[in-house]
Amino acid sequence: MTVDIRVIRAGQMYRYYLRETVVGDGRRPARTPLRAAQEQAGVPVGRWMGRGLAVLGLTPGEEVTEAQLRNLFGERGRHPYADRIEADRLAKGDSPKKAFKAGALGRRVTVTGVDFVFRPQPTIYLLWAFGDDETRRVIEAAHEYAIERVLEWIEDEVAVIRYGKDGIYRVRPPGGLVAARFRHYEARSGRPLLHDHLLLSVKGQRLDGKWGSIHTTALHENTVAASALYNELVAAEVCEALGLATEPRIVTPGRRPVMEIAGVPNELIRWTSRRSDQIAACLAELEHEYVTAVDDDGELKFLPVVSERARAKMNQIAARKTRPPKQKTQPLAQLRAWWKVSAILTSKVAADVINSLLEHARAAAAAIRARVAAVVDVALAAIDVTATVFVMNDGGRFHRRHLLAEARRHLALVLRGRRRDPGLDDQVVAAAISTHCLDITEPKTVRGLEAGYRLYTARWSLSDLPARRRPPTPDPDRQPPADPGESAEPRPPSQDTGEWEIPRIPLQYERAVLAGAVVREQLRTTTTATAVRGRACDVVAHQQAAMPEQLLAPEPADPEHDDQEQEPGRREAMDLKALRALRESRTDVEALDLTAERLRHLQDAFSEAADRAHTTMNRYVRRDDAKPPHPVRPDDQQAHRPQQPGPHRGREAGH
Repeated sequence: MTVDIRVIRAGQMYRYYLRETVVGDGRRPARTPLRAAQEQAGVPVGRWMGRGLAVLGLTPGEEVTEAQLRNLFGERGRHPYADRIEADRLAKGDSPKKAFKAGALGRRVTVTGVDFVFRPQPTIYLLWAFGDDETRRVIEAAHEYAIERVLEWIEDEVAVIRYGKDGIYRVRPPGGLVAARFRHYEARSGRPLLHDHLLLSVKGQRLDGKWGSIHTTALHENTVAASALYNELVAAEVCEALGLATEPRIVTPGRRPVMEIAGVPNELIRWTSRRSDQIAACLAELEHEYVTAVDDDGELKFLPVVSERARAKMNQIAARKTRPPKQKTQPLAQLRAWWKVSAILTSKVAADVINSLLEHARAAAAAIRARVAAVVDVALAAIDVTATVFVMNDGGRFHRRHLLAEARRHLALVLRGRRRDPGLDDQVVAAAISTHCLDITEPKTVRGLEAGYRLYTARWSLSDLPARRRPPTPDPDRQPPADPGESAEPRPPSQDTGEWEIPRIPLQYERAVLAGAVVREQLRTTTTATAVRGRACDVVAHQQAAMPEQLLAPEPADPEHDDQEQEPGRREAMDLKALRALRESRTDVEALDLTAERLRHLQDAFSEAADRAHTTMNRYVRRDDAKPPHPVRPDDQQAHRPQQPGPHRGREAGH
């Protein structure tokens, strides 16, 4: 995600935000005024945002002062001008208690706000770092515009004020919210990273004029949807203003592809990802410690397989362990000069490419837009969104916010950097819910009756999809090595001496790709998809063209509708006739120049990807028919002692 969220507490505002965040993640010198510290650090001043500013006597874009921050976020939710209000009341003869109460915004709270961190995709801030001043201003304007739109969506659709007994009443803040935005230019590693901290106050005014607190849980639940909206908007604004286009790229094998600006070399992205390399190296060490951990009796503490949940916890530990200290901030002009020199010397990208990065991106965009006619089909989008959310959520149970986030990802993939009509994401979600989703809500609380918390599942059955397999039963004859360089016994014939692959459960998105093919095949043959089966490219071809070829699972061959002769011993990977129709109609995401050689190349790529996926899945299901020694917990963190029947408690991966 490109939007992170963190809770702000009253004491934390003094210890962290007023000393570091407001001055560009640097260390603010003691007894230095805020404005002077920001000028020394070379970062712009903070600015107020939100529709709730008018009630507090503030205006959008007004400079954020230290006293205002201290009152609103550090003094448990007081008025930004609480000092002046209290002084006026005291001058009028009010008691200190009444004067203090006049400057408060409702009840005092411990959690005074949340910190949203917005950062664009790496290819966007690389163009910002290496481009000229005009390019930099355009990207910063698009960045600010996307933040404003996300904040408006939070005000209109997400933020709620709870009041009454047990928070039974929930209302939108009619006056809007209040937020302070601070601009940063670099990451902890010193590499370019354009990002803004949006400090959003939890205080909001109800219809009766009283002040209440925003429910922060709702903000956390909708962070993924907010991130998808920000990604879509900032990419569209940058592409439309600079004549660029986006393309899907794989960052982590097995994970969802991300949309990046076409024409920016991957080597430059690797140049900015020093922290990622450090985290990956530390994660490998933690995984080895995890699978080789033993208790006092010399027995394995955990199953010798790394689950997705364990890997996520260890990834957090690795990020904390490798987190470098913050550096002294520098003016932006000096940083941009340093970044360009460093990239030329260390990124292995030619200097002329770095100096003319925008021109290379425009050339790639022209090639993409010449062969791509991006047309959003709400019916097909609803099928894709429902299928993806269905298989990505355990048990196929999800809420509207999951569909909304996936719909925004789908639109970003289809439009390739073009702007869309407002409300199109809501139309896709409405079509998905009305056509392909089943409401299974059984509310036990008042909140369960709300539209945002209604529970859905798909109208098709989970029994026809590939089941989620249990981790393999530990083999007593194959134990993990004592050291990373020591080979395992017995060693597979295909494995070199000194190698030992730590077994991992397939990632959830890998399972979604495999199961998605089954879902789409069902939709092709059911009556619910009759309305969309008659177009030139069917549902499967539509989705295949939208995804990178290494992510695609093969479709079963259909000799009756294929005018290409199939090679002996090779499984047909896709419907070639549908792809030719797709090229002619150009109604899909990526109508490629599908020559005969290109079609054969796609066949090979799809078949190889399918073989690799099937091999990976079979590795973990070979012993499914064998009776396990004892039950295993679903979260795969259960300790395992084969000689003792019954469940055992295991230590968490992060401890």
